[in-house]
Amino acid sequence: MVPDISLGGRTYGLLAYLYGPGRREEHMDPHLVASWQPELAPDPGRDPAATLKQLQERLDLPVQAVPEHRRPKRHVWHCPVRAAPGDRYLSDTEWAEVARRIMHATGIAEEGDDQACRWIAVRHAEDHIHIVATLKRHDGRSPRRQFERERVQAECRAIEIDFGLKQLNPGDRTAAKRPTSAERAKAERTGRTATSRELLRDHVRQAVAGAADETEFFRRLTEAGVRIDQRLAPSGDVLGYKVALPGDRNRHGEPIWFAGSRLAPDLSLPKIRHRFARDEAPDDRSAEPRPQPSRVAPARARRAAADLVDDVSSVLDEANEAEAGTHLSGMGEVLDALAQTSPTSTRQQTIEAARAFERATRWHSRAERADHRAVRAAARGIVRAGTALGRGEDGGATAMLLSTLVLAAIAAARWHAARQHAQQAAAAHQAAQHLRAAYQTAATTPMRAMRDHGRRLPTPDRHRHSDTVETVLPDQADDLRSERGFDALLATLDQAQRAGHNPTALLHRAVAHRELHTAESVTDVLVWRMRRLGNLPAQQPRTRTTSKTTKQQPRTASVPTATAAPPRAPARPERRPRR
Repeated sequence: MVPDISLGGRTYGLLAYLYGPGRREEHMDPHLVASWQPELAPDPGRDPAATLKQLQERLDLPVQAVPEHRRPKRHVWHCPVRAAPGDRYLSDTEWAEVARRIMHATGIAEEGDDQACRWIAVRHAEDHIHIVATLKRHDGRSPRRQFERERVQAECRAIEIDFGLKQLNPGDRTAAKRPTSAERAKAERTGRTATSRELLRDHVRQAVAGAADETEFFRRLTEAGVRIDQRLAPSGDVLGYKVALPGDRNRHGEPIWFAGSRLAPDLSLPKIRHRFARDEAPDDRSAEPRPQPSRVAPARARRAAADLVDDVSSVLDEANEAEAGTHLSGMGEVLDALAQTSPTSTRQQTIEAARAFERATRWHSRAERADHRAVRAAARGIVRAGTALGRGEDGGATAMLLSTLVLAAIAAARWHAARQHAQQAAAAHQAAQHLRAAYQTAATTPMRAMRDHGRRLPTPDRHRHSDTVETVLPDQADDLRSERGFDALLATLDQAQRAGHNPTALLHRAVAHRELHTAESVTDVLVWRMRRLGNLPAQQPRTRTTSKTTKQQPRTASVPTATAAPPRAPARPERRPRR
């Protein structure tokens, strides 16, 4: 059960929406299911004689009764409460109880308080209600609403248990502010894939992931088309910033600004500066300045990031809270960098994965001084390398990195779940699902090429490499043979041998490097691990013999064969005497 609290200043406008047809004619049979006092609350949905104006005046009466200077500017409290997808539909009586319990939990209208605020609950769909209250009590005082969001969330968890509904994860007050229902409705009207708040959060996180310092951060935001308003001190120093999307304006035609701290707790300017300061801090192990990262090929940058991400997933199980904060923050930056440089075929899934995993990087006891310079440098390398192609070595290296990120996200979910971080574990699982979908798209071409190569291997080579798999993984060999990636695994073993590696030793290293039971396809994971550990190409190279044969076939047909040579032989001796 999901509540969504917001404040407004127009009672009549909200009622007109709730009792209206909806933006897509989705509102069916709007009517009251509960109110502060049923006999005093007219229902324009079921009573032909009642009007919206009458209901608005009844709700606003305590607000209008106090002097104007004491009236809150945003006196309308609004909370849609929606059942989770898959839950059964509640009756009007059950929704009425839900509304009363939520109003009691907020402190706006506690049970038995005859001076409490006025409120109503409107139902115009099967799966949710809208609770509306006006924030002045009958005695003229304002209600006590401290920690109302946390209390409403806790009450919803209790309602889920009492009503036998799907139990959602409890919140921990570390999440970024969610878009309001009005923001979501505006995104739908304008045809955007996400709300302004979410899109700006993506832009800022991506700008941080690709920046070496504050100047580059603001420059990259400008290049992304984001409007920036910096708050300056008299000295000219930047004290803060806020951002807006071009063309996103309120009813007065003014840009809708979001401060960095309103987008996410770690996107305020002081927090962003803290990251850059940690990057610039000297390394205790060396007095020499660290070299600035230069532009490299997208494939090389992705392979370097895959090495670091794989280290994250391999040490996370034994990491303490501070170390985990370091690793997961760095992994989040790699995802932000990948999201802005992925090819079109995988970009949306990587954006969704980065957006989901952002939640897994924040919890109460996370270390404030997380030093993840190496992973930040890898993220910067991905950004500076530019957008990768979806084919060739770039495409293979992208699939390699995505395969590593899938297992790292699963490891993050397991780490959070073991510490009862329900929201973060769910976010990591969601990120893993998006990453898996992106991997399946990115890996289609390189894995097909490797499978084709594996099928064309001579029979003795296939048997030899298959025996290697059975020697290293005797209990799993039969299952691996049934996977689609088995031929690609044989091709990788063959390529490793031709590159001078011991195939058995390399496969042992890949198996021992980290557990495999969380992998959806073990052969796929082994293929990319071996190629990374053995520094093998991420894209199966074309064999030269095949290409030469194909090109020379037409010429071979026109060249005389050995059996056609004898008739020409007598002609040569006849010419020599003439010379």
